[in-house]
Amino acid sequence: MSGTVSRLSGQPSDDGAPAPIAAILDWPGLGPLARLALASPYAVSGLAKLLDFGGATAEAAGLGLGSPALVAAAVIVTQLGGSALFLTRRWCWLGAGLLAGFTVVATLIAHAFWTFEGLDRARQAATFLEHLAIVGGFAAAAALTHRRRAS
Repeated sequence: MSGTVSRLSGQPSDDGAPAPIAAILDWPGLGPLARLALASPYAVSGLAKLLDFGGATAEAAGLGLGSPALVAAAVIVTQLGGSALFLTRRWCWLGAGLLAGFTVVATLIAHAFWTFEGLDRARQAATFLEHLAIVGGFAAAAALTHRRRAS
């Protein structure tokens, strides 16, 4: 029995998902909504930095980065451009790569847990791993979007 027929009959799908869950997973709007959820912190941050470029520059300087204005501009372009690309089906893979790469670099700079001690180390390690999970989310979203587009 195919997945579509089993969902229509109320039986579990081929992958074992109950019919209501399979219907949600098959909903065409789920992919774009999930990508919007993943991209929203980056889009909001990029917009906030664009509207307060002085603050963005100060943030880069506070992290000890050279050429803080150039870094702030690159972050804004990456966050806004990556988000826009990630929300498309055609260029999702590129947006995912930009945002994932940005996340890895930013996490290594801002959440270097190995430089902390005690409770601060544990907190920074947790944040580091949360950001790593976001990178995994970008990879999964790009892969699913690519497969859906190819079919």
